[in-house]
Amino acid sequence: MAIKLENVGIAVRDLEAAIAFFTDLGLTVVGRDTVSGEWTDTAVGLDGNHARIAMLQTPDGHGQLELFEYIHPQAIEVEPTRPNDIGMHRVAFSVDDIDDALEIAAKHGCHPLRGVATYGDIYKLTYLRGPSGILVMLAENLKKD
Repeated sequence: MAIKLENVGIAVRDLEAAIAFFTDLGLTVVGRDTVSGEWTDTAVGLDGNHARIAMLQTPDGHGQLELFEYIHPQAIEVEPTRPNDIGMHRVAFSVDDIDDALEIAAKHGCHPLRGVATYGDIYKLTYLRGPSGILVMLAENLKKD
């Protein structure tokens, strides 16, 4: 059986703010829609499912994020996940220049949880809180080709 990762879906409280954050980091919006109806109820498992969605793609064309803002049922606010919580908790991006990426993130009020670390002579990396409390890892490969 062949398998391929299609995208990572993230529920957000403000779709436009999330789009602005990720497009400023370099992703591109490749589609937007408002979805509802029986097919979404069935696929998602929520009665009355109604959401605004946006699909964003990384510049290399290999990664996609599907961001969705629920209209109905009402989105449920939860505490943001911590790095050691069980379950899906972060999305990671490699960047050409971590300092530039952090300047962009700061314009959205997003800052490293603690600081920027260096893993050997391989990566500079950090976790930050993106829009809606999403944990985002940024990593710069120090062994550039």
